[in-house]
Amino acid sequence: MPALPELHTLLTGLAFGESPRWHDSRLWFSDMGAGEVVAADLDGNRDVIAHVPAMPMGTGWLPDGRMLIVSSRDGLLLRREPDGSLVTHADLSGLASYPWGDMVVDGRGNAYIGNIGFDFPGGAPAPGILALVTPGGTARQVANGLQFPNGIAITPDNRTLIVAESYASRLTAYDIAADGSLSGRRVWAELDNAAPDGICLDAEGAIWYADVPNRHCVRVREGGEVLATVALDRGCFACMLGGADGRTLFIVAAEFAGPASFAPGAPRTGQVVTVPAPAAGAGWP
Repeated sequence: MPALPELHTLLTGLAFGESPRWHDSRLWFSDMGAGEVVAADLDGNRDVIAHVPAMPMGTGWLPDGRMLIVSSRDGLLLRREPDGSLVTHADLSGLASYPWGDMVVDGRGNAYIGNIGFDFPGGAPAPGILALVTPGGTARQVANGLQFPNGIAITPDNRTLIVAESYASRLTAYDIAADGSLSGRRVWAELDNAAPDGICLDAEGAIWYADVPNRHCVRVREGGEVLATVALDRGCFACMLGGADGRTLFIVAAEFAGPASFAPGAPRTGQVVTVPAPAAGAGWP
């Protein structure tokens, strides 16, 4: 397995970064511990784009350029208007009462959002679901029985969705119908003793997944063959390919010690680190 170049630290002082996205020549991500959505350039300059007190998670963009943000604890999908204001794009609370997590918005403007199915980190694990929100804001459940659905990615042709099941150590795939429905559930990759969190696709059809307890990001082929591993000194929550040529892997990472890590006044150990990657990003996010 070829060694990857040395990591570069882009940002420090974050609480818990999540859901990084490369958009308009900047890295966008949710700092869920600070209740902020942040955009940063490659020099490390950052702007707070939105304040989301109920914990921001997944982000994405509609075809018309408006941003969508998951407000995790109150079950709302927010839409950022051109003037910077936040409005409700969809109310997800009728589909599940537990916290909502990562999201991917595909090329048609359909948003797929995971609900973990229990009160993390203190509750007893239970199966979660995936919801679909159309560009017009209509929400419905499209998958269930997932063991902590986490990162989600969609192939460039809008035909396949892959979701990380953190508590099942696997990546699971679905076929996407023209109306956004999911079918044909199958295992995309079994991952040995892994806890896949955020994921992203590359142009060679491989997936990078972040892993908090194992403190690394791993690149795998369909079927599970490991192609590369990037080790860190703290938990990896999510990753994204971007940069000028799409071949920079951005990793959001932080030290994680269970519920105490979310307590008020807990140390801000969150970082964004980068490393060159062997293939550019593809598909969504």
